[in-house]
Amino acid sequence: MSSVVVPFYQRRHKHFDQSYRNIQTRYILEEYAARKAASRQAAYYESSGLGKTTCRLCARRARTLAHEAMQESRKRTHEQKSHASEEKRIRFASELSALEKEIHTARHRAREHLDKLAIQRMVEENMALERHAIEESISRAPEILVRLRSHTVWEKMSVSLCFTVQGFPTPVVQWYKNEELITPASVPAKYSIESKYGVHVLHINRADFDDSATYSAVATNVHGQASTNCAVIVRRFRGDEEPHPAGIMPFHLPLSYDVCFTHIDVQFLEKFGVTFGTEGETLTLKCSMLITPDLKRLRPRAEWYRDDVLIKDSKWTKLYFGEGQAALSFTHLNKDDEGLYTLRMVTKGGVSEYSAYLFVRDADALIAGAPGAPMDVKCHDANRDYVIVTWKPPNTTTESPVIGYFVDKCEVGLENWIQCNDAPVKICKYPVTGLHEGRSYIFRVRAVNSAGISRPSRVSEPVAALDPIDLERTQTIHVDEGRKIVISKDDLEGDIQIPGPPTNVHASEISKTYVVLSWDPPVPRGRETLTYFIEKSMVGSEGWQRVNAQVAVKSPRYAVFDLAEGKSYVFRVLSANKHGVSDPSEITKPIQPQDTVVVPSAPGRVVATRNTKTSVVVQWDKPKHEEDLYGYYIDYSVVGSNHWEPSNHKPIKYNRFVVHGLETGEQYIFRVKAVNAVGFSENSQESEAITVQAALTCPSYPHGITLLNCDGHSMTLGWKAPKYSGGSPILGYYMDKREANHQNWHEVNSSLITRTIYTVEDLTEDAFYEFKVAAANLVGIGQHSDPSEHFKCKAWTMPEPGPAYDLTICEVRNTSLVLLWKAPVYEGKSPITGYLVDYKEVDTEDWITANEKPTSKRYFKVTDLHEGHTYVFKVRAVNDAGVGKSSEISEPVLVEARPGTKEIFSGVDDEGNIYLAFECKEATDASHFAWGKSYEEIDDSDKFKIETEGNHSKLYFKNPDKSDLGTYSVSVSDTDGVSSSFVMDDEELERLMALSNEIKNPTIPLKSELAYEVLEKGEVRFWIQAESLSPDSTFRFVINDKEVENSDRHKINCDRSNGIIEMVMDRFTIDNEGTYTVQIQDGKAKNQSSLVLIGDAFKTVLAESELQRKEFLRKQGPHFSEFLYWKVTEECEVLLTCKVANSKKETIFKWYKDGSGIDIDEVPDLQKGECHLSIPRLSRKDEGVYKATLSDDRGHDVSTLELSGKVYDDIILALSGVSGKSASPLKILCTEEGIRLQCFLKYYNEEMKVNWSHRDSKISSGEKMKIGGGEDVAWLQISEPTEKDKGNYTFEIFGDKESYKRTLDLSGQGIFIRPYFYDRGKVIGGLPDVVTIMDGKTLNLTCTVFGNPDPEVVWFKNDKVFEFNEHYVFSLEQGKYASLTIKGVTSEDSGKYSIHVKNKYGGETVDVTVSVYRHGEKMPEIKPGQLAKPRPIPPSEETSTNVHCLLIEA
Repeated sequence: MSSVVVPFYQRRHKHFDQSYRNIQTRYILEEYAARKAASRQAAYYESSGLGKTTCRLCARRARTLAHEAMQESRKRTHEQKSHASEEKRIRFASELSALEKEIHTARHRAREHLDKLAIQRMVEENMALERHAIEESISRAPEILVRLRSHTVWEKMSVSLCFTVQGFPTPVVQWYKNEELITPASVPAKYSIESKYGVHVLHINRADFDDSATYSAVATNVHGQASTNCAVIVRRFRGDEEPHPAGIMPFHLPLSYDVCFTHIDVQFLEKFGVTFGTEGETLTLKCSMLITPDLKRLRPRAEWYRDDVLIKDSKWTKLYFGEGQAALSFTHLNKDDEGLYTLRMVTKGGVSEYSAYLFVRDADALIAGAPGAPMDVKCHDANRDYVIVTWKPPNTTTESPVIGYFVDKCEVGLENWIQCNDAPVKICKYPVTGLHEGRSYIFRVRAVNSAGISRPSRVSEPVAALDPIDLERTQTIHVDEGRKIVISKDDLEGDIQIPGPPTNVHASEISKTYVVLSWDPPVPRGRETLTYFIEKSMVGSEGWQRVNAQVAVKSPRYAVFDLAEGKSYVFRVLSANKHGVSDPSEITKPIQPQDTVVVPSAPGRVVATRNTKTSVVVQWDKPKHEEDLYGYYIDYSVVGSNHWEPSNHKPIKYNRFVVHGLETGEQYIFRVKAVNAVGFSENSQESEAITVQAALTCPSYPHGITLLNCDGHSMTLGWKAPKYSGGSPILGYYMDKREANHQNWHEVNSSLITRTIYTVEDLTEDAFYEFKVAAANLVGIGQHSDPSEHFKCKAWTMPEPGPAYDLTICEVRNTSLVLLWKAPVYEGKSPITGYLVDYKEVDTEDWITANEKPTSKRYFKVTDLHEGHTYVFKVRAVNDAGVGKSSEISEPVLVEARPGTKEIFSGVDDEGNIYLAFECKEATDASHFAWGKSYEEIDDSDKFKIETEGNHSKLYFKNPDKSDLGTYSVSVSDTDGVSSSFVMDDEELERLMALSNEIKNPTIPLKSELAYEVLEKGEVRFWIQAESLSPDSTFRFVINDKEVENSDRHKINCDRSNGIIEMVMDRFTIDNEGTYTVQIQDGKAKNQSSLVLIGDAFKTVLAESELQRKEFLRKQGPHFSEFLYWKVTEECEVLLTCKVANSKKETIFKWYKDGSGIDIDEVPDLQKGECHLSIPRLSRKDEGVYKATLSDDRGHDVSTLELSGKVYDDIILALSGVSGKSASPLKILCTEEGIRLQCFLKYYNEEMKVNWSHRDSKISSGEKMKIGGGEDVAWLQISEPTEKDKGNYTFEIFGDKESYKRTLDLSGQGIFIRPYFYDRGKVIGGLPDVVTIMDGKTLNLTCTVFGNPDPEVVWFKNDKVFEFNEHYVFSLEQGKYASLTIKGVTSEDSGKYSIHVKNKYGGETVDVTVSVYRHGEKMPEIKPGQLAKPRPIPPSEETSTNVHCLLIEA
């Protein structure tokens, strides 16, 4: 792939939108325009009476004759006015005759004229068609015949640049200066443009240095473009030469290409600093400046550069310069905008410039974990249907690696983005094919990783799908006398029928996923449009496969995809036009798809050095193979965090970079990785850790030189130390002096002055002097201070004190600050009694005294200041004589707490020492932590100790007591005034001393005091748990003041990792009563815990121990893991359950009740671990003591449950709950006595707690209403019901957790007239309860049945319906006489016979027992004949839901 930049014709190409899509459309538009112009011209000739005709002379003669005739008519009319009226008629007749003749003549001439116009129009239409045909044949792209010529002129001279171009349609010419379009209207007096007969001239009037540039002319028509350029150099009359303009210098030199007129001084005031932005934001870089002189018509030129590349106004950047400010605005930040920005103010005196870096972070990903967007998308090697797109990969420090990229394209003027590749491409380069010739495109790229797809990159510059070879197929030959001959290769080659094969077929780009083939068109090419077909063949095979069988290729470039990895291929190309296809080209050499560019090796050693308080300079060795590198990415990490952050988000090409945005005082490590089109290298080795601090420099200048005393021969001077020491401690100062009005300075001291006060000797009395001071450190001597005021050497004799000096401002907070100063050297006639502090806001006149009474201290806290305001301060000393001289005014101070301000904090270390601590991350190696009490520096080594390490400092109290109360302060030199204070009051000191005492006399903290627990075997474990124990800790157990050693009886153990100490007593007996103590020691810390086991407490432990021992022995054989317990099933059975364990096949299990064994149908399976005894229908007869036993050769175990009393009541209650859930709705049964309300249950026992109620009133059982029940029914009998018995009846049964209610409404009007029981089916009589008969006899059972409607009669034997046959005969006569006849009875006919009589209102069942005995046997004894008792049958469900008694309206 060619790596050259986009050609000039591409940069100057006008990227049309939908109006001009391709060449064919442009041809149609040109033809349409020509036809329309010819039509309009013909219409004009037709509409104009006297147009451009060939009969102009005849028309003029006709108008003259008409005019003469009119004049003659007027003359005759005038003459006839004098004649008599009778002659008027004659004249009128003659004139009318003459007028008719003239009209006839005019009509004849007009007809002749129209015929001539029609002929002329026909001729012109034919000529227009012929002219259009000729124009079509001569249409061609612009061709430069005479090119521009470079000029060198003197300033104030005029320059004319001319060139000649031909082409049809006539080309449109545009002029450019340094690639900027020239518009004469913007500077009318400077430029003028002429265009005549193909000669185009640019006139530059009164040229000056601004006109030195490269000038270009671009000629364009519908068939193409042509351009020419030249250089213009404007020289001065003076001998000194200016640098070459940038337009003529090589492109990599970022020099200015024009020069300003006048020497202008530019001083930057407010500058833009290192800036951090995020993609998508808007941002403006501003720089204000002072321009001297500020002339409106002569201004310096402001130029912005990014990485030494000039920035121009564009869609993304907007430039502004005016009113003392230069600004560069970004409308939509992208990572493409990251870089070093430089503002250059170009003047005659030179270039003033300022630079700062702009970092642009990735915008938040649309999908969490997705990579950042690619950047720097560019297009290369554009052709008719092909272009190569390249980009740079994003930094993926915090995301998963990029696995590929998607390339999108969009036509200029549209917003429809189309993805070019189906699968992600893994390298940062992709050939895009399938473009439409003549259209313009833009491109963008998206990165892909395992999490998702990134945001799209910034779009590329537009690129047109044009063939650059088309512009080279014309040639101009210049002959004598300025004539020229234009030759087109199309004319020379003529009509080519079938083209020749392409030549020079080769691979211009080889990748692992594709191969880009390039070739030269056949020569001659011919006038017809050429297309190409590409064929491939795998080496070793004989077949050829056409690659682009579907779409023909128009460009001599093609990217072949879908090649097998590791295989070699050969290729050939065929050219084609409308006449046919050429022979194949020569076969290429074998080509194997593979990456020609490999992943770069890792960079070498990384070295980080100090730069500023927030930045570090990182340098590294370049990788061994650095070809084709895009650049480097730098990452940083806080030491110990193992979390890496990217520093730059766009690759840099240098092996040195300044990492900004770091935290002062923090330690960082750095690493670097190289990147190219294939991907990223391995990370370099990490750098050594470095603390972020400013680099060592010379100290800044001292300031505030003040005269403190004078005796007439010497002066005592004081000054303030430099604000910054340069990173190294200040060693001392050098002072210079000079007398007023003298030019030369003289050295005062040859050796360093170590303090900020010095007395200058040997001065001349009454002379004026000025002084300056410079500080020195390890690096060297810094700048001198500004010269002091003129001090007069005259002895001070005033009674008031001199000025205080060395004013220092510290502890600046939002509304307060602390002011420190030193006492005056000159006290006056009496001692100093105090000080007054004055302050005011900047730019105000009135001073405010902060303290009404003079303070005796040399510090003062000024409060009630306004946040965000700026103040200045001064101090005046006071003695008995009055108020002395004022100190020097302090520097302006902004009252505002610094971000991240920290304060002094107190604490106690591991040794119990009380301290005050302060941390300052801004501290450097030269910083000094100055501790003070009452703002006086602490130098008492007997009471205090100061330890400073790095950016931490501690003040230790050696013997803290009440004398240590007060205010403590600390200030850190070589910082921006970092300081703090701490008030040590009684409460705080007491807290710290208590904590110190705990540490010096430590107690081992316990999680748990000494406690006991009884183990499974009856062993007793005594244990204690501490918070923590070291491996060197010791302990001992003491029982009744006697230490116990580890033995079989007392097993002592210690788990120091968990802090647990324990002692297990194997046998706990009556002799072990007493006090148990554990004593622990761990270093200096001690603790103990005791447990008293005497009396009842001891007996409890002893009983529990014996119980556990017995339980342990019990469990050695078969035993109950769960003893007997009861539960109620859903079928209302009571189950006695127990669980067994440790059983075997020989183990015997038995059930007992009240000491007697219980026979059970099935022996329980002990292997299942659970045994059950079922009690189906619990009643009082089931009360008793139940016992289960287990036994085998290993032992015996018993479990007992007494089922009586409360246990029995609880079971009944549980049965009530289960049965209550199954309770049916209340049903009505009519009996002979009256009405019976019934509720059917799974189980009913009269001992269950139930309640009947009528109209919410409880019913007691009596003669009128009787309560009773059976095994599965509970009832309420209402005898002889009346009107009073109407209403709601409720049956409620109470379970163990809830109650269950059933309700029935017997309400209605009227009286009970007839109970339904009269209508139900019934057996009136006739059947005995027992029948005895000898075999062989015939038995007849007869009875009378009744019911309304007639009941259904069914016979049963042993509760089973049997079929009737000859042996069993059934009959029902008249619907009421039912009989069963058994013929020849046998012993098999013995049993229970039942007759079932039922209708919809219910019925009843009567049972008869038949006993058959054999002949000769004694007849069984039976009781005297008794009638069988019927059993009622409830009505059907449908009938029971209705009221069972018929109510008739009264």
